[in-house]
Amino acid sequence: MTCARCGAPVVEGARFCGVCGASVAVANAAAGEINLDADGRGSGLGYSYEILHQPAFALAVVRLEPEQSILAEAGAMVAMSANVELQSQMKGGLLGALKRAVAGESAFISTFTARGGPGEVALAPGAPGDIAAIEMREQTFFVQSSSYLAGDASLAVNTRWGGARSFFSGEGLFILQVQGSGLLLVSSYGAIHRKRLGPNERYVVDTGHLVAWEGTMQYTLRKAAAGFFRSFVSGEGIVAEFAGPGELLIQTRNLAALAGLLKPFFPSQSSGGSVFGGLDV
Repeated sequence: MTCARCGAPVVEGARFCGVCGASVAVANAAAGEINLDADGRGSGLGYSYEILHQPAFALAVVRLEPEQSILAEAGAMVAMSANVELQSQMKGGLLGALKRAVAGESAFISTFTARGGPGEVALAPGAPGDIAAIEMREQTFFVQSSSYLAGDASLAVNTRWGGARSFFSGEGLFILQVQGSGLLLVSSYGAIHRKRLGPNERYVVDTGHLVAWEGTMQYTLRKAAAGFFRSFVSGEGIVAEFAGPGELLIQTRNLAALAGLLKPFFPSQSSGGSVFGGLDV
């Protein structure tokens, strides 16, 4: 048996490649699937990781070998070893930073590098929920911009136009295209639900519940119901209709929906800033 990532011989029954450190089960998995580590633990070239406190308040702990790096969304750091160097830069130059800003992300990306010895970085999203560790092997995934948490420094992350309908829906103008081999960490608001589609099977997902999906899958954006009035009264906006085969990750909660539920409880300008429903106290 050989490692699908680097081609080195692997001892029968081994969990990891002795040359590149890749998970043998993941590296030799069939192409065209989302390879999630079931136990929340794994390793790659120059790092190991562990997902703790799942599923409501997940924390990703990444352990780096000397001079190894990992990239993360700005503001995702919870803690790190004292010898880990943090650098922030505009990913993709000025144009890339502008795209990220329009997508609702930070214009900057953080790079964590272990200097002079091994180091550790703990990462978490801003909202309560889960973290999924995806081991990519020369694959392409699309990720909802708010769901990207961190990734291997070798992965190519680009901002892509999400389609004209997404602009009018207000649910995300851009999505992220992630390509290459290595660790990809995505986060969710709520738990992560996996859905695999068979050939020609179709499935509809509210865009506010999307986390990530395979780049080979075809999808179209449309109204949830036929006609503007029916879509309006249904309480649903723009949905994504996917066609199999392939797999997608869905979050069980929608942060925008929560914001809508809480909006009546916040004072408006007309209320004079009072938290007591506009009464003068």
